[in-house]
Amino acid sequence: MKKSWIIPAAALVVAALVNFVARWFGNAAVAAIIKPALLPLIALTTVAAAGGMESRTIRLLVIAQLLGAAGDILLIPDGFPTFACGLVCFLIGHIFYCINFGGRSWKGLKPAQWVLAIVVMVAATAGLLMAIGVEGTFLVPFAVYGMMLMLLIWSALAGVFREKNKATWIILTVGAVLFALSDSLIAVQTFHGAKVILEFLVMVTYVAAQCLLAWGGVRLFKATSKSI
Repeated sequence: MKKSWIIPAAALVVAALVNFVARWFGNAAVAAIIKPALLPLIALTTVAAAGGMESRTIRLLVIAQLLGAAGDILLIPDGFPTFACGLVCFLIGHIFYCINFGGRSWKGLKPAQWVLAIVVMVAATAGLLMAIGVEGTFLVPFAVYGMMLMLLIWSALAGVFREKNKATWIILTVGAVLFALSDSLIAVQTFHGAKVILEFLVMVTYVAAQCLLAWGGVRLFKATSKSI
């Protein structure tokens, strides 16, 4: 069935809207119930749109998405241990995203290009941490995580300049930037207190990011399949 992705996609839209509304009105209980279903629904939609998991691209996408689902569940309770474990899940998920996208866009990069990219990523991460006000025991883990977010953005952005299917790489870049924005808002909440509007914006940008990364990944898979 060519349109088999429509059912999980429709379920995703309904679940996401319920979560957004719950966040907007400050109903944390409903939002917490719905949240663990979002990434599995994105994963189901991804597999259905790709027609299976035979492709390495799709398998890496789904692994990253399921790690995101685990991270979502771990971030629901309050407390540093579960927060740290959730952060690790997302960190590993970003690694899989980078392998998936950077494995294509980074091929043939010269050492000077990598040096420039690393300098920019370090500067961007440092500036972001300073702007948010990250300090104390959180500084090192947030710095590592921030660098991984910058690496994810670079893995997508490099494709915009170096790959043929620019529209797909733009989709991936926007997804990566929204992911960084969502996680930055979480950091703002951590150090400056949670607010309803921030909770809402975190989820909207996060779900949009995951959907765009999934969409871009499926487009990459289909483009590769056509070229074979």
